This record gives sequence, C-alpha cells and structure tokens, in this order.
Amino acid sequence: MGSKYTKRYTGEIKRDAIALVDSSGKTVTAVARELGISPEFLRGWYCRAKAARGKDVPGELTSAERDELRRLRKENREQQQTIDILKKRRPSS
Repeated sequence: MGSKYTKRYTGEIKRDAIALVDSSGKTVTAVARELGISPEFLRGWYCRAKAARGKDVPGELTSAERDELRRLRKENREQQQTIDILKKRRPSS
C-alpha cells in the first residue's frame, strides 16, 4: 500500500494522458495541469512510453531491452551462485 500522499493511477489513465500529450501539441506540464496530474508523473510516464517505443530518448532502454537485461542479470546471478558453490566443494591444493 502507498502512503496517504501517493495517488495510484490506472494504466488506462496513464495511456490516455500520454496519448493526449502526443495528439494535443501541448506540453507535458500543460496536459498534466489540465488533468490534475503531477507534471513529474506525466513526464516520467511519457518518457518511459517513448523509450518503450524506441523513440527520441538517447540512452534509454526499450521495454524489450529492459526485460532482456533483467533476465540476463538474473541468469548471471544464478550462474555466479553455482560457481561459488562449486568453488567451495573443490578441495584446496
């Protein structure tokens, strides 16, 4: 549960707000004010949506790339644990 100061927004509200920024020609701040959403929230949603589409955010990973990175990090962690276990089982010389 979030704090009493944190408002949760549904995926639909986020998508609609992002679409409004794209279609209205207004700034993120202007759209956020109209909708009563924090400009920082909407800016974050908008940047992540652009990154997920692979557009205009240099250095930002797409959703697919983030998923792959998460998977690879988990795989790496598991392999390192296996290596550590095998090292402990090996008799010292």
